[in-house]
Amino acid sequence: MVTYIIRRLIAAVGLLFVVSAITFSIFYLVPRLAGATPETLATRYVGRTATAETVKLTAQNLGFYDPIVVQYGHWAKGIFVGASYDMGAEIEHCPAPCLGYSFITRQPVWPDLLDRAPVTLSLAAGASVLWLLAGVSIGVLSALRRGSLFDRAAMTLALAGVSMPIFWTGLMSLAYLSYKFGIFANGASYQPITQDPLAWFQSLLLPWITLAFLFSAQYARLTRAGMLETMNEDYIRTARAKGLKENVVVVRHGLRAALTPILTIFGLDLGLLLGGAILTEKVFSLNGLGKYAVTGISDQDMPKIMGVTLLAAFFIVISNLVVDLLYAVVDPRVRLQ
Repeated sequence: MVTYIIRRLIAAVGLLFVVSAITFSIFYLVPRLAGATPETLATRYVGRTATAETVKLTAQNLGFYDPIVVQYGHWAKGIFVGASYDMGAEIEHCPAPCLGYSFITRQPVWPDLLDRAPVTLSLAAGASVLWLLAGVSIGVLSALRRGSLFDRAAMTLALAGVSMPIFWTGLMSLAYLSYKFGIFANGASYQPITQDPLAWFQSLLLPWITLAFLFSAQYARLTRAGMLETMNEDYIRTARAKGLKENVVVVRHGLRAALTPILTIFGLDLGLLLGGAILTEKVFSLNGLGKYAVTGISDQDMPKIMGVTLLAAFFIVISNLVVDLLYAVVDPRVRLQ
C-alpha cells in the first residue's frame, strides 16, 4: 500500500507538471502561433495608451522575447523560490509559492487564492455531504422499493434535478425561499467559520441545499442502478440464506459493493467544485475561487487564470488519489489486485 501511495503521488506530480505546461502554452504559446507579438502580450500589463517604447521595455522585462521554454522555466521556478518582476521604475516581488503576479491588481496571485479558498472549500464540503447522504439514501430506498410510488416519485424528482441548471435553481431558491417566504437568511453575506460559526452556517445553508439538489439527483439514479444489479448477485442470496439480518445484507454486502462507481464520480465532482463553483458563487454572491476566475477572465488577467487552473488541477488530482485509496476500504476485492 505504501508503494502504491508513493507511486500515485509521483504520478500526481507529473500530471500537475503536464497541466501547468499545457495551461502556460495556451496563454503564452498559442497567441504567438496566432500571430501575436511580444509587444501585443505586453499591452495587457501596461494598457493600450502606453507608448511603444514603454511596451517594448515591458515585454523585455517580462521575458516575452525569450523562448517559450525559458518563460515557462521562470514561471515554474517562481512556484518554489519566488520571482521578481522588473517594471523599470520599480521591482515587484512575488514570494514563494508564486503562481504569478497580477499587474492589474498589483498583487501576487497566491495570497488572493488563499483568501478565497475557504469560501469555496466551505461550499464544496457542505454541499458534498448533503448530496452524498441524500442521493445514496434515496437511491437505496428506491432500489429496495422498485416500482413503488416512492420509487417513481423519487426518480421523477431526480430526473428533474438533473435537468435543471444550477443558475436557474439558484435564482428560484433565492426568489422564493429567501426573499418571498423568508425561510433562509435574506442576502446573508459569507462569514468565516472562525469568526462566527452560526453566521457561517446560515450564509451557506441555501447554497448547500441548492447545489446538493442538483448533484443528489444524479447520485440517486446511479445508486439505484447499482443496488438493483448488486441485490441480484449470488452472494446476496447466500448472505440471506445464512440468516443475516436484512439491514446487514443491504448495507454491508449490497451497498458496499455498489459504492465503487459512486466514489469515482464523487472524487471528480468534489475536485471540480474545489477548483471553483463558478455559477453557484456567482448566483449567491460568494467571493470564492470561481468568482475570482470569472474576474480574471473578464479582465484578461492571465496570472489569475493560470493560478486558479493549477489549483483546480491540484484539487482534482488529490481527490482522485483519495478515492483510489478508499476503493480498498469499500471493496476488499481491490486489495487482491
